Order: sequence, then C-alpha cells, then structure tokens
Amino acid sequence: MDLEKVLTQLREELANLDAAILSLERLQEVSGSRRRGRQPRVVSGVANAASGGPQPVAGEPSGEDA
Repeated sequence: MDLEKVLTQLREELANLDAAILSLERLQEVSGSRRRGRQPRVVSGVANAASGGPQPVAGEPSGEDA
C-alpha cells in the first residue's frame, strides 16, 4: 500500500468537501435572507390560507358593516 498515494487522494477529497461546504453555506446565506418588496401572490395566498381565510383587501368593503 502506497501511503503517499492514499494521502494525496484524501487531500483531494478534503479540498472537494471544503468547496462543497462553502457553496452550500453561500446558498444558505442567499436563500435565508428576506427579499424586499411585496410577496408574490402565490406566497401571500398560502399565508392567507394558513391563517384561516382571506384577509380583507384595502379599499374593498369587508361585508361586516351591514
């Protein structure tokens, strides 16, 4: 068994793993940050459904005044 060859392969694998970890950390930073602006309609629709129903829209009558 050639130990130098094994050590070289392990160092290469370590470099590959370091690069993969770094890429995943960068991806997590980008996807973890909140974007500015209004949410897309699909996202806000999911949030409304989870809260128990549609939220009143500004400027529309709510129907509760009658």
